Amino acid sequence: MTMRWESGSLWVRSMSVLLIAVLGGGCTSMHHYAADRVGDALAGSGTSYASDDDPELIRAASPFGLKLMESVLQDTPQHTALLTAAAGGFTQYAYAFVQEDADELEAHDVDGAYALRARARGLYLRGRDYGLRALDTHHAGFSTALHSTPQPAVAGLGPSDVTPLYWTTVAWAASISLGKDSAAALADLPSVDVLVTRLEQLDADYDHGSLDTFLISYAMGRPGARNPSEEARRHFERAVQLSGGQRAGPYVALAENVSVRDQNRAEFVATLQKALAVDVQAQPQWRLENRVMQRRARWLLTQTDELFME
Repeated sequence: MTMRWESGSLWVRSMSVLLIAVLGGGCTSMHHYAADRVGDALAGSGTSYASDDDPELIRAASPFGLKLMESVLQDTPQHTALLTAAAGGFTQYAYAFVQEDADELEAHDVDGAYALRARARGLYLRGRDYGLRALDTHHAGFSTALHSTPQPAVAGLGPSDVTPLYWTTVAWAASISLGKDSAAALADLPSVDVLVTRLEQLDADYDHGSLDTFLISYAMGRPGARNPSEEARRHFERAVQLSGGQRAGPYVALAENVSVRDQNRAEFVATLQKALAVDVQAQPQWRLENRVMQRRARWLLTQTDELFME
């Protein structure tokens, strides 16, 4: 116990020295070395957040962490891992703590909900841009080529690009879903679909069903989809299988995107109850995610009468 405490104290002191060097300037070589070291530490901090059991603590801590990432990126603009972490961090924060608040607020304050959704969209776009920058570090000019020659651009992406590609895609799709009144946002749909297709080619089983969980909602509005509900249900089955049924996200995604569209009230309620039955302690790496998704499941259940016609 003593050794762990001392080791932790040493790490904190070391990080403090590095942060002073990064934020305060000084010798150029030391400054960049320190920035790289802090960037490495920040890029690997997601695990401790993901396993936390207190969403409100993470809500309060996340803004500082995200701004610190941005400060370090000013000195290490090519730090791929940190750019990827920023893309994921802004995307998750926007969904869990801004868009969710907007949805819950709307019944009482329409203007307030609208403002929160605008903020969430801005955060999603911020996440998308960091993801594109991460891809640019290994594929110079990728973000530009994506608009002009999308197919050749994504063909150059490989397995090592899957994580930044995933966060770029999710953030971009989420921003479009909140900007449906914008012609410019809707014009980006073909680019997003190209990214989705490449993700499916590179790693269809990505992160124990994370990609399939995203595709449950994406399938319902995918350009050219003929049987969206059927496709979404296939992704749901895969997501549950790949996660061993230990993630609440697939159940929530099916209920609010497919059950509501199909007006299947019984399925909606039963599926959300399955989300709430997931043991958040069983898989520590999904603890925070499951807490967040179970909060959404509980809120969705309160909206049942509004979502379904008798």
